[in-house]
Amino acid sequence: MAAGDIFWFAQGLLDLGNKIHDMDGDDWRLGLITSAATPTKTTAAPHWGGTGTTNFATSQVGTGGTSYTGPIALTSESWSIVSGVPTFRADVVNLAQDASGFTNARWGIVYNNTDANKRAIAYVDLGSDRSLVTGPLNVDWAGATNDILTLTP
Repeated sequence: MAAGDIFWFAQGLLDLGNKIHDMDGDDWRLGLITSAATPTKTTAAPHWGGTGTTNFATSQVGTGGTSYTGPIALTSESWSIVSGVPTFRADVVNLAQDASGFTNARWGIVYNNTDANKRAIAYVDLGSDRSLVTGPLNVDWAGATNDILTLTP
């Protein structure tokens, strides 16, 4: 894995196939966690504070300061076929430098806040512990296209 890599949870794909998620209609969030938890593609029943086996909310970074007060609502989500590939997109997430902010964000967890169980579908590798104290954090997904996830047929 490398900084910026985004991975589907296997359970997230299963949940998608079981019609649990509405990719462009549900409220999607990005929660930031410390290295106390390390997500993998095979993480069992990943979720964010709902019901499941692996609760990533327990490893959330501190919410002091004003830039990160908790999971960030993704904006401009879309789920469509782009050049023959099903693609989930959202706007870039920008967190400003913040002297009172966290110093230890290692992973980002994408989860469905509409779902009562708050099931997670993916995670992003931030590369190393990231700090808002020393600078901003920008998650620009796949650059200009803002592709969070694709399903290549």
